Amino acid sequence: MTSKHVVLPGGSGFLGANLTKLLVARGDRVTVLTRGNTRSIPGVEFVHWDGRTPGSWSSVVDGADAIVHLSGKRVDCLPTQSNIAELISSRVEPVSAVGEAWRAAAAPPPVWVQLSSLAIYGEGGEATIDESTRPSGEGPAQMVRVCHEWEAAYRASSESVPRSVLLRPGIGIGGSGDPATDRLMFLARAGLGGKVGSGTQWVSWIALVDFMRVLLRAIDLDDMTGLYHVTSPHPVRNSEMMSVYRTAAGRKFGLSSPAWLTRVGAFLLFSDPALALTGRRCEPTRLLREGFRFEIPWLEDAVAATAVSPAN
Repeated sequence: MTSKHVVLPGGSGFLGANLTKLLVARGDRVTVLTRGNTRSIPGVEFVHWDGRTPGSWSSVVDGADAIVHLSGKRVDCLPTQSNIAELISSRVEPVSAVGEAWRAAAAPPPVWVQLSSLAIYGEGGEATIDESTRPSGEGPAQMVRVCHEWEAAYRASSESVPRSVLLRPGIGIGGSGDPATDRLMFLARAGLGGKVGSGTQWVSWIALVDFMRVLLRAIDLDDMTGLYHVTSPHPVRNSEMMSVYRTAAGRKFGLSSPAWLTRVGAFLLFSDPALALTGRRCEPTRLLREGFRFEIPWLEDAVAATAVSPAN
């Protein structure tokens, strides 16, 4: 396979670091657009940008083979109006800036892979949701509104791109520094790993190894285009998920958190209770139809793959 030049806007976080490692290992060249300092390491160049406006960084887009857009403020924050506005701007502005750079390039990348989120569906209840499901537009603004504006900005910015791939991932699980597992393992070890709220809400998740394989597939396969759900074919209920983490933490039981207590605790931790109290039963219909085989389709194996022991 011919080596590629891949540009990763917002690629200095957890997902970007893991994808960069894989790309460099197979011989690709990576440019990470970061709000940090410009620097270089073997196979990777970190280029400063403000994430809002075109600038000197725009030249890295010209002649690149692919864009994988990962930029966006972490959603684990209080759902205040100011935070929701920041969640939106941290997604819309970088997408629009990359769109301007793409249009100004003499040789723009032929593929743009963009992350969104399954949170666009809000509370999914018991319905099975796949790529054919139309988001209702109803639900917590920090989920539904943010995702709608994010995807609208992408559609407007990528309308001339020969191949655009929009990925809606579930919760990524696995690997060192996985934020979801770090928090859930902490709760389980502290004896707080019981169900949250009713415990019946669905959790759509994806093992990190499969997440990375989908990203590489999106970069490489010319016939992969449009919307895909990036999630295991086996979603679990919240009560099942917490049981898996208790087992991994060596705990036989954990205190449950009723909805009201979850809301109070989230407020004290400057977090969003909707992250735990809402759920979606999503399926990766297109990936399965196109022959993608998940290496880790079961949650128990995904958590075990983090190689975190109760003694750590």
